[in-house]
Amino acid sequence: MKRRSLSRLGETEMEVLHQVWAIGEASVADVHERMLGYRSVAYTTVMTVMKKLARKGFLHCDSSGSRYLYTAARPPAKVREELVQDLLDKVFHGSAAALVQTLVRGEALSAEESAEIRKLLARMAAEEEEEDA
Repeated sequence: MKRRSLSRLGETEMEVLHQVWAIGEASVADVHERMLGYRSVAYTTVMTVMKKLARKGFLHCDSSGSRYLYTAARPPAKVREELVQDLLDKVFHGSAAALVQTLVRGEALSAEESAEIRKLLARMAAEEEEEDA
C-alpha cells in the first residue's frame, strides 16, 4: 500500500517557501544564506527544493537574466487554506468543527487565542446576519 503524506509540502519545502515569501524575489543563494542563519543546510538541497516547488506550482522561476530568480506563485493565505483543507479532508473527514474541537480540547490554544477565535466567530456570525437581511 502506497503511503500518502498528510501534506503536499514537506517541512523543508515549507521552510523555503516562507523564505521566498519574506524576500519577495529570491535566488537560491538568497534563500540558502537566510536558512544558514538558523540551521545547516546544503546549497544543493535548497536548489533542489526550489526547483521542486516550481514544478509543484508554488514558485515561479524567471531564468531570463544571469541567474534564476524565484517568486511565490501563490500568496501565503492561499497556501495555508489549501494545506488546512488537505488536513481537514485527510484527518477530519472534512469537518472543520472536529478540527476546532481538537485544538480547543488539546489545550493548544492560549487564553488570548481562544478569545480571538470567539471574536472572529462572533464577527462572522454578524456578517452572515447582515448578508441575510
